[in-house]
Amino acid sequence: MIYYILIALGVLILWGIFAYNGFIALRTRAGEAWADIEVQLKRRYDLIPNLISTVKGYATHESSVFESVTKARGQAMNSQGPTKEHAQAENMLSGALKSIFALSEAYPDLKANTNFLALQNELSDTENKIQAARRFYNTNVRDLNIKIESFPSNVVAKMFDFSKKEFFDLADNDVAQNPVEVKF
Repeated sequence: MIYYILIALGVLILWGIFAYNGFIALRTRAGEAWADIEVQLKRRYDLIPNLISTVKGYATHESSVFESVTKARGQAMNSQGPTKEHAQAENMLSGALKSIFALSEAYPDLKANTNFLALQNELSDTENKIQAARRFYNTNVRDLNIKIESFPSNVVAKMFDFSKKEFFDLADNDVAQNPVEVKF
């Protein structure tokens, strides 16, 4: 009888170790995925000043558009972590960037400018990479959150204080869902 108890205890301890290591792996993957998002966001932040300076040469009297992009960029850069506030700041920046691209429609010379086109393509590529990184992050957060809430792994999660992470959802805001209106 003692052998059965020792075997059961050994299996339970091994399961606890594997569950703990599983949480560590999921938490690390979520952290890595968030770092990927930050890299792409930094890339976007770095492209914006070049885009603004290119557009400024053609549309000098559109200062409110440039100010809104600059303000939105600053807010997005200053917000931290995968929080709702950060997602809202990123949505504001996306909306402000859309207004710059809408502005190009009124300036045919700008639309044909190779620097503008190259920056537009880079920014579009970066936006696609941000979306892919966001999906990867949210997938890892989902897996971690499911494991934290599922029985019996939730016992280990509570013992070692693993907590749920927040999803990073950029489509949570009217700015991201509605088209930008540009008035001249």
